[in-house]
Amino acid sequence: MHKRNRTGRTRLKSIVWFIASLTGALVFAAFPARAQSEIDPDHFEARNTGPFGKAKTNARGKLAADQEGEARTRSDVKYLFVCAGDQARKNPDFLAVVNFDDDSRDYGKVIATAPLPEPGATGNEFHHIGLSADGKVVACGGLLSVLRGQKEVFFWDVSDPDSPKFITSADPPLSAITDDFHALSEGGFLVTMMGGAMGHAPGRVAEFDPQLNLIHEHPDSPPEDGFNPHGISVRPEINLMVTSDFICPSTTLDAVPGGLELRGSIRVWDLKRREIRRTISIPKAGGTIDVKLIPGDPKRRGYTAGMLDDKLYLLDTRNGTARAVFDFSSIQKGGWPQLMSVTSDSNRLFISMNQAGKVVMFDIADPDEPRLLKVLDLGPGSGPHYIALAPDEKRLVVSDYFLNEDNFGKVHAEGDHKIHVARITEDNLVLDPRFQVDFNTAFATGPARPHGVAIK
Repeated sequence: MHKRNRTGRTRLKSIVWFIASLTGALVFAAFPARAQSEIDPDHFEARNTGPFGKAKTNARGKLAADQEGEARTRSDVKYLFVCAGDQARKNPDFLAVVNFDDDSRDYGKVIATAPLPEPGATGNEFHHIGLSADGKVVACGGLLSVLRGQKEVFFWDVSDPDSPKFITSADPPLSAITDDFHALSEGGFLVTMMGGAMGHAPGRVAEFDPQLNLIHEHPDSPPEDGFNPHGISVRPEINLMVTSDFICPSTTLDAVPGGLELRGSIRVWDLKRREIRRTISIPKAGGTIDVKLIPGDPKRRGYTAGMLDDKLYLLDTRNGTARAVFDFSSIQKGGWPQLMSVTSDSNRLFISMNQAGKVVMFDIADPDEPRLLKVLDLGPGSGPHYIALAPDEKRLVVSDYFLNEDNFGKVHAEGDHKIHVARITEDNLVLDPRFQVDFNTAFATGPARPHGVAIK
């Protein structure tokens, strides 16, 4: 574990806060030794029969989504957890719990809220979310915490989802700007941290053990070509992890002159060693905000999207290449394709289009030629960003908020603060009219900005 230089860390944060405050900035935002070497994927094929019928053979007789196991097939999910922040940035950030039991009369109703305790409860700008492998811990990231010298990763005990209890928080010394979470099967999390301690580059991937202790920030020698990790995807059975670089966070502030420094690169990792093995460069992407590996794919492929070039890319992690396989401008030019989700049978891919107000569903049975099945329109001003599949993969949850830097930054994507549920069939995606949660009116403290969602 790294030894912390708390005095130096506090001084660095104070300097950043002072500079930002001169221009009226109250927040800081961004878009959004191991044992074995890599397992040869040529000797591993996955058997994975999912809701849309695609099956592959597995020499070990296991599911390709083995690490998620029963959690991916359970149909008894009851709770939706949402990381949210006060729109006025005056009240504490909080975890909201919503009834997700579609057999309940209270389906879509807020059950509980768990605000952050002081000090450092306000202005963190809650962003992405993580649910531990055993379903007992929820983690939320503070995108803006660095500016006020506050902790950046926050954990709740949700063993009793009706009454979540705050556990602890963490402040990685080498990195800041918390983004995405991957729950480790043995407990704990891998967490992408987009920026360094000052919010620039390089970022890191922070690792927390089952006791939620920070044990390392990876890699030890990060790339110097714009390492700002945002998305993360993992296939433990073949020792593979990928992360996507999106943007240099500090360039989103008005206090920093010039335009946005968007990234277009995917890092391919040796998961066990926590080492980057190669980089897939996509220089014209205009921000590779997310990345998803295809479950069970023997060729170790995955997808990412260029947020500004409107392209869906198929990734070859073996050879370090990317190829455009779909043009989102055929749906809407400048629609900002953002976050992704893939079904465990590797047959369906879902992508939010923030500025278009749409969610897209693809058939990816043939990864080389994804077939557009559905464009779900959420209406003017909706701004869908975060999406999450229910464990039984019959419902997709969508939150309508990306990031608004108000009057001090360059990013203004407010959305309408609603949470939607869409029913998934083989070739369609249909909004559930029974589930209606509006974070503008759901809380006595006033309008809130919902971001990451997790399902239990």
